Formats: sequence, structure tokens, C-alpha cells
Amino acid sequence: MYQTIEETAAFLSMEASQIRALVLQGRIRAIHDGEQYLINKEQFQTHLEQVEKYRKMMQDYLSEPIPEDIDVKDED
Repeated sequence: MYQTIEETAAFLSMEASQIRALVLQGRIRAIHDGEQYLINKEQFQTHLEQVEKYRKMMQDYLSEPIPEDIDVKDED
């Protein structure tokens, strides 16, 4: 499914100017139909999956309970 730059910006929660700059830099693949750039939405699927995986890892890490301090006593 192809989207315009504005639709892609809304989908990725970014500014349209940032998306346009990334398209012009070649970091986002797009086609130009003579009037506007069209971006295939599917190219972001892997990125979004990785972001979600990282978010889940961080939530798991942050929700892990802190172990009790070991009370070290001198046994002399």
C-alpha cells in the first residue's frame, strides 16, 4: 500500500519535513509519480517489529524486582 509523505509522517509519528528529507537522502525508498512521492508502507514493518521487541525487553528488564542486599558481616 502506497502512502503520501504526509500519510507516512502520521503513520510514523514524525514531521512531514523529516520524511521528505529522508526520501531525498535515499534512506526511505519512494517513487515519484510526477506530482508527489509515494512511499510503500510495508518497508517499515521490520523496523516497527524491532522497536516493539526492544520496548518489550526494556519493560521486562525494568519490571524485574531488585534483589535484596546481602548483609555481609565480618565473621572474625
